[in-house]
Amino acid sequence: MNQSSQINSYKYLDLVMAAFVAVLIISNIASSAKIVDLGFSLFGIPMAFDGGTLLFPLSYIFGDILTEVYGFRASRRVIWTGFFLLALASLVFFILKRLPPESAWEGYAGTQAYDAILGGMSTGGIALASLAGYWMGEFSNSAVLSRMKVWMQGKHLWMRTIGSTLVGEFVDTAVFVLVASLFGVFGWELFVTLVVTNYLFKCGVEALMTPVTYWVVALLKKHENLDTYDVGVSLNPFKLGLN
Repeated sequence: MNQSSQINSYKYLDLVMAAFVAVLIISNIASSAKIVDLGFSLFGIPMAFDGGTLLFPLSYIFGDILTEVYGFRASRRVIWTGFFLLALASLVFFILKRLPPESAWEGYAGTQAYDAILGGMSTGGIALASLAGYWMGEFSNSAVLSRMKVWMQGKHLWMRTIGSTLVGEFVDTAVFVLVASLFGVFGWELFVTLVVTNYLFKCGVEALMTPVTYWVVALLKKHENLDTYDVGVSLNPFKLGLN
């Protein structure tokens, strides 16, 4: 069976991809909707983070599951699918921002509120930051896990999922906050706070969810009759083919 037929024969890949993309888009909208402050500091850094942080770590758990079970090639297709759909969501908000408002809506909600809450999704700020951080972080996570699985001969899944997340989440968080700050979405005074709190929270969620990751991976491997090792597989993210 060739790789294209094999990918199309998977029973649950489409469901994992759908959940992955849903988490991605919802978390990015939440990122521009609200900054959360837990009201305490850790090592002098206020524990404040954007709303998307509550859900976004799940995308890395899905990314780990995709690479561990289906391999880097399938994961690469899903990451690109998420990238283009996130770009589409940003385009929709961009168009909505420029369409004329209805008078009643303008009275009880208004363009000012739309710009304040969803403006980042409709301009270069959150949209570009999300796309850049997501793309670089997810591919870093998937590549690290893929290589670690081959090096470790499939042993110590917890070490691979947490290790790849430490790399991927750092890249994602740093790039996201940097680009968003450059476009004025976040003030520079929040830069260190957002990077540190987002990174610690996301990695903490990954560590806490490790038993769930083990369970889902084992379930999928059993029902798909699959355990992919990316021996000789190119980790080039731009190689959109199936080899």
